[in-house]
Amino acid sequence: MKVTPGKQKGMKAVSNERGVIAAAAMDQRGSLKSAISKDKGIDKSAVTPEMMSEFKEAVTRILTPYASAILLDPEYGLKAAKERAKNAGLLLAYENSGYDNTRPGRLPDLLDHWSVRRLVAAGADCIKILLYYTPFDSSEINETKHAWVERIGGECTASDVPFFLEFVGYEEKGDEKGIEFAKKKPEIVTKSMAEFSKPQYGVDVLKVEVPVNMAFVGGTRACKGESAYTRDQAKDYFRQAAAAAKKPFIYLSAGVSNEVFSETLDLAAESGTNFSGVLCGRATWKDGMPIYAKQGLKALEDWLSNEGVKNIKNVNDRLGAAKPWFSFYGASSAAALSD
Repeated sequence: MKVTPGKQKGMKAVSNERGVIAAAAMDQRGSLKSAISKDKGIDKSAVTPEMMSEFKEAVTRILTPYASAILLDPEYGLKAAKERAKNAGLLLAYENSGYDNTRPGRLPDLLDHWSVRRLVAAGADCIKILLYYTPFDSSEINETKHAWVERIGGECTASDVPFFLEFVGYEEKGDEKGIEFAKKKPEIVTKSMAEFSKPQYGVDVLKVEVPVNMAFVGGTRACKGESAYTRDQAKDYFRQAAAAAKKPFIYLSAGVSNEVFSETLDLAAESGTNFSGVLCGRATWKDGMPIYAKQGLKALEDWLSNEGVKNIKNVNDRLGAAKPWFSFYGASSAAALSD
């Protein structure tokens, strides 16, 4: 396996000294606007670009000293990108927030005024895309998505920049937080990891959900009632999903609490999966949203400096089990992949 100089450089920029990705995510747009408007008691349209940028700047400034990288969006996050610590690389999101809800399939769209080349010119070390995906969709829907990802992979190859693909499972009609979807989740995640490992997509890092819903893993603190799987079954699902990956993969926090994500990473470690780190957003800073909305910037900064830093350290403490991204290819260093 060879990795081109530009892709090596980008991967090194977003990894720590061990070659593990310990990245923070702050590319939320629609969900952040909704949260601020709800907690402020104002209309979503009254949440200004300045508020969005201010929140992202605070999170970036205070948390990136403890992160190997920060994921931001070019719409509200470019000022924040300049506030990041010197040790932190930059991933930029390329997709529009949300999805097309006029057609089935949660079809994605790209930002109108951006291209991979422009994102790199704006300082991106790596490019990130979010895709809602399930192998159970019709071939018509999934072929549209496959072609879309191939195009972006081609752009990233042309610009010689790493491509991080985040895919999130869903069900068009059903409760994605319920036990029935939890039972389908291992297959959705595993088949998605296998699909996007294929070479035609040009993906360098799979940003994946864990293959279980921790709320339904019996014997965990996160499980408050009925279970869909035992702890041992859950560990088997972690291993099966990891075995399907032919590219390095990292776990996303998917909006769960810091406590739940920490327990999730403990389970991943017990399973022995060869994950290469995390891209963790709301599990670190989401409790700061109502504080910012109700009490302002200074209160948010104080909260981030205490609780936010504790949260990110909590996640970092669990990355001892993570493997360097280059070890996925059997290499002892990134440089060995250019041989």
